Amino acid sequence: MEKLANLRRWARRLVKAERLLTISTILILLLLWFALTELKLVPEILVPSPNRVFTSFIHILQEGYKDNSLLTHLRDSMMRLLSSFVLVILTAIPLGLLSGYNSKVRAIMYPLVEFYRPLPPLAYYTLLVLWMGIEDSSKIALLYLAGFAPVFIACESGVRKLKQDYIDGAYTLGADSRQIFFHVVFPACLPDIFIGLRTAVGVSYTTLVAAEMVAAVTGIGWMVLDASKFLRSDIIFVGIIIMGITGMWIDAGLRAIERKAVPWKGKE
Repeated sequence: MEKLANLRRWARRLVKAERLLTISTILILLLLWFALTELKLVPEILVPSPNRVFTSFIHILQEGYKDNSLLTHLRDSMMRLLSSFVLVILTAIPLGLLSGYNSKVRAIMYPLVEFYRPLPPLAYYTLLVLWMGIEDSSKIALLYLAGFAPVFIACESGVRKLKQDYIDGAYTLGADSRQIFFHVVFPACLPDIFIGLRTAVGVSYTTLVAAEMVAAVTGIGWMVLDASKFLRSDIIFVGIIIMGITGMWIDAGLRAIERKAVPWKGKE
């Protein structure tokens, strides 16, 4: 009992130390940024001062950017990102699991995914615009394709590395193929599924800027691109910081869901 209590105290101290390291890293980066701009080591047009970035953020928060509020830009970007993410969940997870579970499905899906996965998004975005128009549908399709491959591969890999003993044991206990898939294969693959989902969010978010390059007038990615035309590095920094923070929030939400859905992860 005493040993368990000591272990818990050690774990709490470790968590506090990690938080302190995180806070220290952020403060050091801010101090370096402040010193770099105050000492004029780089032109302000390339690296704006923290005060200028904060002032621009307050101005955009109050006045908006190019006739649209900051909330509108953020809402439209999140709508495009989350819409594609929902489609990825509904399609990539079942197809990936089936591909790992069934060699015939894998023979159909794997070459298609492996063919388009290395392609740069802008290489086929023009085709999506021609086929689907310049509205949000082509942008969502681009983000969907960017996020589909990581989730599909993670799910397929999770099934294929599953120990055969688990499946054989379920068969021995009288389970049929459907029960094995839903009660053995799917739960065992949940850690890999969440890794794929977290990777997909990052890949889709990096593709968001490319998606908002064509015929968009709203979105955080569009705001960054538009500001770059006028060398407004302060607004570019504002957009990048907003995208980084929202990306961290989405990832934190996925990790929280993972802790609830996969409580056994890391406790083997």
